[in-house]
Amino acid sequence: MEIPANEADRLAALINYGILDTDFEETYDRITRIAANIFGVPIALVSLVDGHRQWFKSAFGLDVRETPREVAFCARAILGPDVFMVPDAAADPRFSSNPLVVEQPGIRFYAGAPLVTPEGFALGTMCVIDRRARQALSPAQTQVLQDLAAVVMDLMEARRLRRKLERPQPTS
Repeated sequence: MEIPANEADRLAALINYGILDTDFEETYDRITRIAANIFGVPIALVSLVDGHRQWFKSAFGLDVRETPREVAFCARAILGPDVFMVPDAAADPRFSSNPLVVEQPGIRFYAGAPLVTPEGFALGTMCVIDRRARQALSPAQTQVLQDLAAVVMDLMEARRLRRKLERPQPTS
């Protein structure tokens, strides 16, 4: 499993958002429902990758809250700045024996846009998944997925700033 070069700083940034292990929220669920509808897929996720797992802030079409990082497609998607696509996971040697491909949920198609902080840390992805192989996303579809990821980051950034304002300030 590849690890980003800035992993320690990336994990510190993720923790700073205070979002891991929080409840589902309608604002994020609305985005995954929209993504599933736009892309015509059964699964859409807002995924955050910590040191040992990928954890879902929102999971449309999937009944689990997390999976191990070592099998997570999103763990690979955070390694680069662009949308990471796998048109047919069963035919891709990197993923063909992955439990998420050969068992439930039976991933065949994956596309994930990194959730990138203003400081440049990829915390997770906005991703869409299908149980059948598909063509790679068109440039217009890729842009839509990136735009949805940016909306998720806007929500996360607003949450982070709100938490910062709510913290008691030291008195002098």
